[in-house]
Amino acid sequence: MSGAELLLVALALAMDASAVALAAGVALPRVTWRHTFRLAWHFGLFQALMPVAGWLLGLSFRAAIESFDHWVAFGLLALVGGRMVQEGLSDKADEAPRRDPTRGATLVMLSVATSIDALAVGLSLAVLDAPIVVPALVIGLTCLVLTALGLHLGRAAGRVERLAHWAEVAGGVALLGIGLRILWEHGAF
Repeated sequence: MSGAELLLVALALAMDASAVALAAGVALPRVTWRHTFRLAWHFGLFQALMPVAGWLLGLSFRAAIESFDHWVAFGLLALVGGRMVQEGLSDKADEAPRRDPTRGATLVMLSVATSIDALAVGLSLAVLDAPIVVPALVIGLTCLVLTALGLHLGRAAGRVERLAHWAEVAGGVALLGIGLRILWEHGAF
């Protein structure tokens, strides 16, 4: 995976976290450095650890699926990307958190929920026999930065729900494009 593709994957994966951060910024009466640190640190950490978990899981059965691994990678990326596009285009209103989302069980649940997609990406990297350390770091740091930005943008801009929806659509399309490139490189077309 090239550096540009890795950055696109990291940006796509960070869209859920930045959308949640935007909503949190809108909901919080004021955003302090502590809010920013807690939300950005946890979202970035979970985004960095989930691909590693998926990669380790993928290593355990990579040999069994080598002949069709490109289809597995495409399927996982298409599933994640398709879901992101669908959620981004849906008309359902985002509910802003009522409690401080940067504390306690809410923070942990949001961290896990926004990083599940990264698990599938890690699994894809394992079946493609790609390394994991640099992608995990890039994914985690990208998420950390975009979460902090999203939190402050949400506070500054008020309700910007459509922006969050279009960012999620763009992330999903990027993942679908990378999945199609993987198929192309393996001669599936």
